[in-house]
Amino acid sequence: MKRVFCLHIDLTAFRRFLDPMVKPCERHILVFDIKKVPLVVSSELNPTDLIVNDPTDAPGAGLPQVHLSRNPGMALDLDWVTGVRINTSAVERRCASLPARRSVKKAWQAAWLLKAITVMDLTTLSGDDTERRVHRLCHKAMQPLRPDLLAALGMEGKRLTTGAVCVYHEMIPAAVRALEGSGVPVAAVSTGFPAGLSPLNLRIAEIKASVAAGAAEIDIVISRRHVLEGKWQELYDEMRAFRDACGDAHIKAILATGELGTLRNVARASLVCMMAGADFIKTSTGKESVNATLPVSLTMIRQIRAYRDLTGFNIGYKPAGGISKAKDSLVYLSLMKEELGNRWLQPDLFRFGASSLLGDIERQLEHHVTGRYSASYRHAIG
Repeated sequence: MKRVFCLHIDLTAFRRFLDPMVKPCERHILVFDIKKVPLVVSSELNPTDLIVNDPTDAPGAGLPQVHLSRNPGMALDLDWVTGVRINTSAVERRCASLPARRSVKKAWQAAWLLKAITVMDLTTLSGDDTERRVHRLCHKAMQPLRPDLLAALGMEGKRLTTGAVCVYHEMIPAAVRALEGSGVPVAAVSTGFPAGLSPLNLRIAEIKASVAAGAAEIDIVISRRHVLEGKWQELYDEMRAFRDACGDAHIKAILATGELGTLRNVARASLVCMMAGADFIKTSTGKESVNATLPVSLTMIRQIRAYRDLTGFNIGYKPAGGISKAKDSLVYLSLMKEELGNRWLQPDLFRFGASSLLGDIERQLEHHVTGRYSASYRHAIG
């Protein structure tokens, strides 16, 4: 078996690093580590070698890496926001072609499904949530697959967890206790989720309370009326206040795209939230009649790319609601890879908001191992 040594640099980021108009301290710090990582060139390469959760354990982790600062936001650029136009028919054609063109099978499909698990926000947002349910969910997040399946997939002894656990504010202490020492962060929905219509001072107080309780990520909901009425300054100021209240906790801005009317509104809201300092932009609360869709996702992803090209800062993306089938997760992962590149296949820049997706992924992986589909009750969340 032939072994070679490979060196890879993100050329787009590297060119920006060399750009004299960009201050390195404000944009990119290129850290060089001369440690070589052997890459096996063989038709027998194990697809599960692609599955990593911790970037420091990734193949190529010892190679030159571009570390990006957290998005600080920027002044509201109304010319940019109001100048956005979306070709809806072109967006729909692009999205319609994706599932047919990007299809992976057998071992490669299993590898991509394992990757999907690592970028999943395992979620429970029900009115009848209890500490016991959250406790079970957290243990599922720490061990999302049965040990026998992991062994059959060549993942025995490797750490596989979900990206985070997402709960209501009241359940944060229970989740923090259950996940202690696991490295899996707790995310909390906030700001009057899902409607976001409580008084602003109460929404800000809720964010601060969730951070104090131990939440590392805060999923906020914006005021949709600001988007529908074109009040971009009001939306910017609101989002900025939410970002300041989060402190070191990362903030995901939920746009509730199913209630924004048009893809143009989705694009403009995405830009305003990023300008105000959002770390992630997220499609939906999961409570709307229309949640994550491919056209909405493509629209938001293109705004992330435009913002990165102008500022040099990477913004994460989280589709949520309606993604319950393993094959859907593969389509979204393909979309991220094509539009933004491999860097957006890591949990710090991409998440699925999901409550039932993990069960279907487990069924597909068991079918890959055994050749038989199991009943859904064999893969309960808790």
